[in-house]
Amino acid sequence: APQKMTVQDVPRAFPTVDVPDHAHYTIGVVILLVGITGTLGNFLVLYAFCRSRSLQTPANILIINLAISDFLMSITQSPVFFTSSLYKHWIFGEKG
Repeated sequence: APQKMTVQDVPRAFPTVDVPDHAHYTIGVVILLVGITGTLGNFLVLYAFCRSRSLQTPANILIINLAISDFLMSITQSPVFFTSSLYKHWIFGEKG
């Protein structure tokens, strides 16, 4: 059976840089704040669109489409990035 290659088998495949711990934590906190702001802000846009008939125009469908996409990105990517920043490496395995 063929043997599975890993990043360690290929030198310099993915160059790494030693980053201080505080940089990981700072980036993690910033991403968490951006994620919370994005989640709440886009939820409010969706809520206002659904509650107000005057906002439900064909031109606003593009805005809602963007708000839905951004909302989904905020709730799926921010927690993963934040958690990885706290642990200072990717913790979700190869499939993640």
